[in-house]
Amino acid sequence: MSATHHERIDEPIAGHDLPLLYNMVYCSRAAPGVNAEAVDRIIASSRRHNPARGITGQLAFGSGIFFQWLEGPRASVLQLLDTLQADPRHESIVLLSSDEERRERMFPGWDMELVTEMDIREVLMDAIATAEDPKNIDALNLLVAQLDSGELSNLGRD
Repeated sequence: MSATHHERIDEPIAGHDLPLLYNMVYCSRAAPGVNAEAVDRIIASSRRHNPARGITGQLAFGSGIFFQWLEGPRASVLQLLDTLQADPRHESIVLLSSDEERRERMFPGWDMELVTEMDIREVLMDAIATAEDPKNIDALNLLVAQLDSGELSNLGRD
């Protein structure tokens, strides 16, 4: 379902109680040199800029890997994805899912969660099990291999 030209994205329309939200989940590998201070700066910037764009979500970071759920107006979320793809702190961005539907926000506030290597591996394995795009599956398998080899162990640490 898509928004009509007269409809505001976050406002329900007649017959609908819920706003139209675009949601996207991606993962990426942190570039060398990305440490806890850099992640803190990312969170601070997100908290400053995303609410004005109508974007909410959750960011998880652990073992050198970012996972993020974003939700909001389609144009705003896709513009943020363009920004992330140009950000040198992110490498190997993999879009895991995207959808647009009328629903309540899953993450009405911005949250940051630091997770362990085992949590990141479990999330990667779940993503592989549900991924359909062969390119995404290959990219996810590469992240798991890098995680298992220890190649990512120094990323995201001071």
